[in-house]
This record gives sequence, structure tokens and C-alpha cells, in this order.
Amino acid sequence: MAVAVPTSATGIRGPRLVLADLLPGRAAWTRSLALVLGGAVLTGLAAQVSIPVPGSPVPVTGQTFAVLLVGAALGLRRAAASMALYLAAGFAGMPWFAGGATGSIHAPTLGYLIGFVLAGALIGRCSEFGADRSPWKTALTMVAGNVVIYAVGVTYLALSLHVSARAAISLGLTPFLLGDALKIALASGLLPGTWRLLGRLG
Repeated sequence: MAVAVPTSATGIRGPRLVLADLLPGRAAWTRSLALVLGGAVLTGLAAQVSIPVPGSPVPVTGQTFAVLLVGAALGLRRAAASMALYLAAGFAGMPWFAGGATGSIHAPTLGYLIGFVLAGALIGRCSEFGADRSPWKTALTMVAGNVVIYAVGVTYLALSLHVSARAAISLGLTPFLLGDALKIALASGLLPGTWRLLGRLG
């Protein structure tokens, strides 16, 4: 299938297509709606992969990996909308936060969920400028997204639990660094590899 590429998408300085733009579909708004919903559902499913961390209220989950992929694949607006939908639906009673939980403003992990919206938007914007088309650029983009998630998440965790910044980092950051490094490495191979495959297929 041939894909029509706007002139601005081929320029070095202008925004490019993201992976979601290559999907077939006549009505752009219905396709975008489906992508936003699909990204939220993917994140909700990934959240069910939840492993408790002893002594920490923050579990190891597949959420962050889903956020990285959704951001890169959907672009700024759709990724932010998808994560906002995930957050809003969880607070409305959808049991798709980590471990099948619903939302609460008193949950110490609320900051991470807010961080998902911001990180999805950041990664999506970077991908619109081709940051997901090479392993190193992808890795840097994913690191930036994780920094956003932890900046909001750890700060809220400290305020929620009334602990020091050092204690919050120990509870909500340090135990997850190795897992996040593996997720970033996987995304750094998967996303550029997908672009190369699409290039070969024309």
C-alpha cells in the first residue's frame, strides 16, 4: 500500500509521520479515536503485569513500557489524549490501574499516572521529529520520558507519604532503574526496527 507523505513530513526541520499515521483508514478522526482508545486499553492491560516491591507502595508494572510505545506510535496529541483517557477512566471506576485498582487522589502512585500523560506527550512530540527512527535517539527520548514520570511520581510520593526526598527516591525510583533500562533497550530496538521494516516494504 502506498502512503501519501505530506511535504512537511519529509523535511528535516518539520514534523514527520509517526507510526500511527501509516495505518489505513479513510476518516482520520475515527482512526485517531480508535488509536486513542487502543493506547489506553494497551496501558490498562500492561498495568495488570504487576509485581509488588517489598517495602514500597509502587509495584513493578508494564505500564511504563506501554506509555513509551503509545507515545512514540501516536504522536503528541493522540498520546496525551490516550493517557488522559486512561487516567480519567481509572478514576471513573475502570479497574485497570496496577493490580486491577481504580483511581484515588489519596493513592501514593497518583503522581506516576499524571506523569504518564506528560511523558506520552513528550515522547509523542519527539517522535513527530523522527526521534524513534534510530536506536540512540529512541533511547534518549525514552530516558527523557522516564525522567518526566519519575519527577512527578517521586515528588507526589514524597508529599503523599510525608517522607524525605531521599526516602521517596529509595521507595519510588531506585528499585525500578534496572527494569526501566531493559524497557528502554527493548523500545530502542523495536521502534527503529519497525521503521526499517516498513521502509523495506515500501
